[in-house]
Amino acid sequence: MPSFHSTKNTMAKFFMNYFSFFFFLYRLVFKPSKNPKAFHRTASNIHANEGKLYHKYPSFAHRANLSKDQTLLLFNVEDALLKSPSLFPYFMLVAFEAGGLLRAFVLILSYPLLRLVGEDMGLKIMVFVCFFGVKTKSFRVGSAVLPKFFLEDVAVETLEVLKKGGKKVGFSNVPRVMIESFLRDYLDIDFVVGREVKVFHGYFLGVMEDKKQSNAALETIIGSQGLGICDVIGISGFKGSLQYHLSSHCKEIYLVRKADKRSWQRIRRDEYLKPLIFHDGRLAFMPTPLATLAMFMWLPFGITLSIIRAISGILLPYRLSIPILAYTGFQLSLSPNPSLQSSNTRKTRGRLYVCNHKTLLDPLYLSFSLQKDLTAVTYSLSRVSELLAPIKTVRLARDRDQDRKMMEKMLNKGDLVVCPEGTTCREPYLLRFSPLFAEMSDDIVPVAMDSHVSMFYGTTAGGLKCLDPLFFIMNPRPSYNVRVLDGVYGLSSFLGGGERSRFDVANHVQSEIGKALGFGCTRLTRRDKYLILAGNEGIVNKC
Repeated sequence: MPSFHSTKNTMAKFFMNYFSFFFFLYRLVFKPSKNPKAFHRTASNIHANEGKLYHKYPSFAHRANLSKDQTLLLFNVEDALLKSPSLFPYFMLVAFEAGGLLRAFVLILSYPLLRLVGEDMGLKIMVFVCFFGVKTKSFRVGSAVLPKFFLEDVAVETLEVLKKGGKKVGFSNVPRVMIESFLRDYLDIDFVVGREVKVFHGYFLGVMEDKKQSNAALETIIGSQGLGICDVIGISGFKGSLQYHLSSHCKEIYLVRKADKRSWQRIRRDEYLKPLIFHDGRLAFMPTPLATLAMFMWLPFGITLSIIRAISGILLPYRLSIPILAYTGFQLSLSPNPSLQSSNTRKTRGRLYVCNHKTLLDPLYLSFSLQKDLTAVTYSLSRVSELLAPIKTVRLARDRDQDRKMMEKMLNKGDLVVCPEGTTCREPYLLRFSPLFAEMSDDIVPVAMDSHVSMFYGTTAGGLKCLDPLFFIMNPRPSYNVRVLDGVYGLSSFLGGGERSRFDVANHVQSEIGKALGFGCTRLTRRDKYLILAGNEGIVNKC
C-alpha cells in the first residue's frame, strides 16, 4: 500500500500542476500579448520609403498651416481614431445585439483562440461568428447601437486633428456596415472605406471581400478628390499605412505608436460634434472580455433575482415590497414636495402626474414612491406588460378626442399618471411633450424621473418590449430617482388662453423637468426616434 508521504507528494504535485495550468490560461487570456502578430495591435520601427516624409504622430498637433480647401486627410479608424487597442468589444456588441445570447457566448468562448492566431485570422473569425446567417435587412447595429460606444472611445487628440483638415477619408479593416453610420452621422466624415461582408439571398455569409477591393476603393477616392489639393496627409498605425498604400499618395504620413494612444484622452459628451440623443441595444457597458465573462456569470443570479423582484412588486403591498426590493439591491429614492402634501384637501377629481419617460416602469415606481394607487396612461405597452402590471393601465387610441374623453373619465375616478414624451429616452435629453395633458386638469404635478443601470438597458426600439422590465430588474443594482416638483396650472387657468396655450403649458412642464434633472430639451418626437433606430414609426412587437 502507498505510504502517507507518497500520497501527500502525489497530491502536492497534482495541485501544483493544476495551478500552473490555471495561471498559464490566465496569462494567455487576460494579459497583453507580446507577439507583434497577435490580436492587439502593436507598433514597430518607423521606416522611410521612397523619400516620403514619415513623422511621429504628436508632431501633427503643432501644425497650424493646414488649409481646409487644400487638404485631404486620410486616417485609420482603429489605429488613429479610437483609443481602445482591441476590436473585440465592438464585435461582441454585434454578436449580442444582432445574433443573440448564444452567438455572444460562442464569441467569448473563442477569445482564447483569437489571442493565439494572427490579427488577420482573428478578425476573420470574429466576422464569421458575428455575421454568419444575420439578415441584412434587419441589421441596424451599425447605426443604432455601435455609434454610442465608438463615440465614447474617440480620442480628443485625433478629433482636434480632424477639425483642422478639409475633406476627410476614414478607412478601416473592419466591415463597413459597422463604422459607416458612426463616421458619417456623428463625425461628418466625407468618405468611408471598409471591408464588405459577402451576402447571399439577403443574409450575411460571415466572409469579407478581399482587401484588394477596399484598397482599390481608397485609391479611387484619393485619385478623384486629390486633384487640385496641395496636401494629402495620412494618419495611421505602422502596419496600416503600408497596408493601404498611403505612401504612394500622401505627401506626409503620421504614424501612431501604442505609447501615443496610452496618453490619449477620450472625449466628453459636451465635446461631441453632434449630440447623441438616440441609441438602442440591451448592453449598457463596454463588453470587454472580462466584462462579458462577468455578465455571463451574473445571468443565472440575475434571472433568479429578477423573479424575486417581480413577484415582490406585483403581489406584495407597498410596505412589504419596498423593503424587499431594497434588500435585493434595488435603489429607490424620492424627493417629495411638502407643499403638495399640505394642499391635499380636495377634490372631486384626481391629480394628474406628468413625468418624463425613462423606462416602462416609470408609473409603477412613482406609485411605489408615493405609496398610492395610480392609473397609468400608456401608448405602446405590450399585452404581456399590461397583464402583469400591478397598477391599472389604460391604452391610448392615438385619437385626440377619444383619448381626451378617456383621460377625463379616469381623472374623475382618481389620480392619473402620463408620460407625454410618448417614448423613452436613455440620454440626458427630453423629447417634445404632447400637449393633450394640458387640457385635462388644473391640478398638474410635474415629476422628474431618472434611472441608472450598469449591465442591461430596460428599453428597446427594435427588440421585444415585453422583455424591457425583465432586463431592467435583472441589473445588479438598478436605481430610480423620483422628484416631485411644484404643481402647475392647466389650460383653463393659463394666462392667454386659446389654442397656443396648451403648447405653452406643455413646454413649461418640459422646461421645469429639464431644469430639475439637468437634461436638455428637444423638439424631437417618438416618430423621430423610431425612424432613426428601428426604421418604423413605433410599432410594438407582439409577445
